[in-house]
Amino acid sequence: ERREGIEYSVDDDRERFHILVNDTGRNFRLVTAPLDRPGKANWTEAIPARPDVMLEGVELFARYSVRYERAQGLPRLIVGDRQSGTEWPILLPEPTYAIFPSRNAEFSAPGYRYEYTSLVTPRSTFEYSFEGRASTLLKQQEVLGGFRTSDYRSERIEARAPDGTAVPISLVYRAGIPLDGSAPCLLEGYGAYGIASDPYFSSTRLSLLDRGVIFALAHVRGGGELGKPWHDAGRMLQKENSFTDFIACAEHLIAQKYTSADRLAAEGGSAGGLLVAAVLEVPFVDVINTMSDPGLPLTVGEFEEWGNPAIEEQYRYLRRYSPYENLASRAYPAMLVRTSLNDSQVMYWEPAKYVARLRTLKTNGTPLLFYTNLEAGHSGASGRYDFLKEMAFAYAFVLDQFGRRS
Repeated sequence: ERREGIEYSVDDDRERFHILVNDTGRNFRLVTAPLDRPGKANWTEAIPARPDVMLEGVELFARYSVRYERAQGLPRLIVGDRQSGTEWPILLPEPTYAIFPSRNAEFSAPGYRYEYTSLVTPRSTFEYSFEGRASTLLKQQEVLGGFRTSDYRSERIEARAPDGTAVPISLVYRAGIPLDGSAPCLLEGYGAYGIASDPYFSSTRLSLLDRGVIFALAHVRGGGELGKPWHDAGRMLQKENSFTDFIACAEHLIAQKYTSADRLAAEGGSAGGLLVAAVLEVPFVDVINTMSDPGLPLTVGEFEEWGNPAIEEQYRYLRRYSPYENLASRAYPAMLVRTSLNDSQVMYWEPAKYVARLRTLKTNGTPLLFYTNLEAGHSGASGRYDFLKEMAFAYAFVLDQFGRRS
C-alpha cells in the first residue's frame, strides 16, 4: 500500500519479483518475492540498505544481473552470477566519469550495454561480455577539430567543508598548463533535488580548455552523488551546507594552486544559481517570494525541498540565505545573469528583480549584464545553433573577464 516517503520499483526474472524499496533505509535495498505470493510477508532480502551506497537500479538477465549504484560519489556497475552467487564490478578506467544503462531488451543476452563518458572521453557505448568479463567499444561520439583525449588531464579531488565533510570535485584541464595558481578556473555547481552532477564530456567546453581555463565541477550536498543522505544534508533546514560546500571547493582550488582568487569564476543554473555570483542561468534567486506564492506551478510540491515560508522556523532559515533579500550595498564581482521569458520553473521576474536591486546597491563598476531570451524556456534556446550561440555568449563573457580574448 502507498505510504508517505516510501518508493519502490519492481522487475521480475520470470520466477520471482525483484523489488527495489527504501522501507528500511534511504539508499534502498533489494528484496525478492514469489510471483504468486508477492506480499511483504514473503520477501527475502537480497541486498540490504547501506548508508554509504545508493542502490539505484537492477537489470535482470537469464543468468546474470547488473546493478547500478553509487559509492564514494561515483557510479558503478556490479555484475552478479545468479547461479553461483558471485559478483564483481565492471572496471572503469578513469578517476571521474559518468555511466548510464543503455538499451538491454533481450533477457537472454550474453552481455550488458552501457553508456560511458567523462570530462575527457566522448560519450561511448560499450558492451560487457558476462563470460569474457571484458568491455568492447561499439560506438563513440565523433569530435571534430583534431581532438585527442591525451591532450587533456582529468582529476578527482576533495575539499573539506567547515564541518569536516569531504566534498568531491571533478576537474579537467589541458595537459601542460601550469598548476601554480596562474590558470583561470570556471567552477560549476548545482546541489539540489538529489540530482547528481555527473562529469560528462562537452565538445564546446574544449574552447575554454584550449585557452588554458581549468573546468571544475563541485559535487556539493543537496545533490545525489553520495546517495539520499547527501541530498538530505543539503535541503530544508540544512540547505546552507550546499553553499558552504561550494565555498570550500573554491578555497581548496585556490589553496592547491589550481587557480587564484582573482582568476576564479562560478557558474550555476536554476537551483545552482543560489550557489554562484558570476554566470547565473535562469537562477532561483527570489526564494521567499516564490515559495510564498502557492499559485505558481511548482511551489507547493517544493515545500519539501526548500521549506514553507508560512512556517516561522522555515521562513527564518530561508531568509538567511535567499539571494534577493541578502543583497547589500557593497562591491560585487562581474556578473552575467540570463533568463527566459517562457520559463515555467524559475519565472523571469526573479532574476529581473535581482538585477534591478543589485544595480541600485553595487558600489563598484564591474559589469552586470542581464539577458532575457524572449522565446526560450527553462533550458534555454532549443535550436541546434541557437543553443551554441547562447553558450558562446556565456563563454565570451567569462573569457573576457579572464583576459583570454583570443
